[in-house]
Amino acid sequence: MTIALMAHDSKKELMIQFCIAYFGILNRHNLCATGTTGKLVSEATGLQIQKYLSGSQGGGQQLVSRVTCNEIDVLFFFRDTSNNSTVSADDINILRVCDVHNIPVATNIATGEALIHALQRGDLDWRENMK
Repeated sequence: MTIALMAHDSKKELMIQFCIAYFGILNRHNLCATGTTGKLVSEATGLQIQKYLSGSQGGGQQLVSRVTCNEIDVLFFFRDTSNNSTVSADDINILRVCDVHNIPVATNIATGEALIHALQRGDLDWRENMK
């Protein structure tokens, strides 16, 4: 499966800790990420991650493109919604496109852990058969 990672600046450390905690599961999948998130997670964990542009430079749009081409199976997007200036039209668009294409999305640590355990159990293997 291909897993995409994104995190707002204030959630990048949480994403790093999440990827450290679930390294064993994530390491079995293809990973991609927006630029800064991918760089920080890769440096902290050693995970192989295909990095796109930073979110502010179009990385989210690159991920949207991959979702529409059925190349992403799961999205972990840790968002900071406490400040309206961090929520952009690109953020809303990627969530909308994931809804349209039935991509499971985790936007916080609680849904992230539920989704990572579903991956571990093989509950999302049906997605592989849809390709």
